[in-house]
Amino acid sequence: MAAEAAEAPDLLTSGSEIGGVTFVADAAVIDAVESWRRWLADERRSSNHTVSAYMRDLSAFFAFLMVHLGGPVSFAGLEGLRAADFRSYLARRAAENRAKTSTARAVSVLRGFFRHLEREQLASNGAVASLRSPRLPHAVPRPLTTGQAGAVVAAARDGAASANAQPWIAKRDAAVLLLLYGCGLRIGEALGLDGRDATGADVLLVRGKGGKERGVPVLPLVNQAIADYRAACPLALTAGGPLFVGTRGGRLGARVIQSGMARLRGALGLPPSATPHALRHSFATHLLADGGDLRSIQELLGHASLTTTQRYTEVDEASLMAAYNAAHPRARG
Repeated sequence: MAAEAAEAPDLLTSGSEIGGVTFVADAAVIDAVESWRRWLADERRSSNHTVSAYMRDLSAFFAFLMVHLGGPVSFAGLEGLRAADFRSYLARRAAENRAKTSTARAVSVLRGFFRHLEREQLASNGAVASLRSPRLPHAVPRPLTTGQAGAVVAAARDGAASANAQPWIAKRDAAVLLLLYGCGLRIGEALGLDGRDATGADVLLVRGKGGKERGVPVLPLVNQAIADYRAACPLALTAGGPLFVGTRGGRLGARVIQSGMARLRGALGLPPSATPHALRHSFATHLLADGGDLRSIQELLGHASLTTTQRYTEVDEASLMAAYNAAHPRARG
């Protein structure tokens, strides 16, 4: 393998752009990257966010290889990589203090890309199988209590989530937060709704990750909150336009809701973990505590794997143990 050269960074000044990301490689490899990108989007139905992240990770690997190998990436270069070369890439990431979660995704990207090359009979490299993802900390969701979740929605309805305390904005914020807590939506799913989606029916059709659709039951109080917001909004809300709008009439951005939740944390004395996504966690945890079964909760949340949903059983068990330790006389003795 060629040693890293001082002039190598100059090679990074040109390349081909795929999905807004620059790759330095020969034409055949560029075509393979583009075919993988299409496969991710069309066949696997990965979200735009996921596809963009994968492209950025693969581009970073190509940039490393261009220096490591001394030139643009080719199929011959990819097939000739040894386990030591892959470890060098991971060592470079470690030296840059990349998060373990980021490196775990980068490893997954490399495995996926090389599987695609082999599937298309373009190139093969068994050394990629030696890659090991870093051990990740076991994350357990941190939901709000029922009282805290109710207080968040009530405070938002009173205008505490916004520096602009116009009544319609308060109603808008409360409706969004109720969709997160009352229906378990992701913030992107709630803000991605159009006017035609919110019909006031008992079931809401939601477009989740990768464009997958699922039906979510809607409580009457959630439908009423949406209706109150629409009635109060001074801006034109059309069937084909966004349901939730900002002050200029464009689709409401997630940052507005995240900032509003930060204000509510301060006003209510909630922990830093009280984010918009924590309301979705709360939806699942409270359903489970009230006897909901995991399969149903998986469907409601739009999880592809039951393993993801099973995290909430740990939250429920932790809550039970906390209650036991607080209440049982022998636990305090």
